[in-house]
Amino acid sequence: MDAIVVNQLSKTFRVKVKDKGLKGSLKSILKPNYRTIQAVDNISFRVEEGEILAFIGPNGAGKSTTIKMLTGILYPDEGSTSVMGINPTAKRKQLSYQIGTVFGQKEQLWMHLTPYDNFKFFGAIYDLKEEEAEARIAELKQVFELEEFINTPVRNLSLGQRIRCEIVVSLIHRPKILFLDEPTIGLDPVVKENIRTLIKKMNREYKTTIFLTSHDVGDIEKLCKRIIIVNHGSIVLDDSMENLKYHYLNRKIVEVKLRDAMDMTEEDGITVIKSKGCNLKLEVDTTKKNIADALKLIDADNILDINISNVPLENIITEIYKENRQTKA
Repeated sequence: MDAIVVNQLSKTFRVKVKDKGLKGSLKSILKPNYRTIQAVDNISFRVEEGEILAFIGPNGAGKSTTIKMLTGILYPDEGSTSVMGINPTAKRKQLSYQIGTVFGQKEQLWMHLTPYDNFKFFGAIYDLKEEEAEARIAELKQVFELEEFINTPVRNLSLGQRIRCEIVVSLIHRPKILFLDEPTIGLDPVVKENIRTLIKKMNREYKTTIFLTSHDVGDIEKLCKRIIIVNHGSIVLDDSMENLKYHYLNRKIVEVKLRDAMDMTEEDGITVIKSKGCNLKLEVDTTKKNIADALKLIDADNILDINISNVPLENIITEIYKENRQTKA
């Protein structure tokens, strides 16, 4: 069953344009000039129940506008959306009981209250009975390992601890879908990995559908099996992470530490990215050359160390953006 259905969704905004200086300010008041921005441009997609989807794109691509329409905050100009069979535009209050949201840069917790008091407060908002709220808090406290700080005021918690509590608050009413907007922003690598582990555990144990936006490639690679890339309000790519890697990761990065420096000659399928002293870095297109072909160009006795890796996903996404710009141009 589909948790989210988006059909030919579009949204535009009228934005006031102001010239520079005092004259421009006065003109914008007396005779304002507007331009129209196409934030979302006729997009369609579906998300299955229990799926973890990465919905990514550069700033201004239309990600936040799409999420706001899916959660009933904004009305679309054209097209339709269905979230757990509910029309967000017509039944926003009913939808709120089916979804949860976590925004990495916006807090929903009351800072002077403890996490426990916050959980009780939000349980009451979602009409949970006393015993049901207590049972839910006990369950989530164990899953997210909150025991040590559940009675500590939120203002005294670390950023990583607060994010865990933000996720718990969003889950207190057992939502079917969780919208995560930059959930690991500002966290150190260890805490990021802990949050990712908890998200995967939540998806596995509660079958919660995850709609994730993030600029952190680690979030995308480690959490999602499917990725939708948007740019200028349009869907650039909608594919599984496996296919994305298969089609775009035909290139391998080969880093070689040499005994003695050498000049490397490029061939079709082999690109020299870096050649400095005894350090050599190559990109090998495995559709044209295999790794062995590349290494044959280097004397085996001259190799001290070698490392072979995939092209970083971040580079691939940047390349897809560039291809999309060239197509539009």
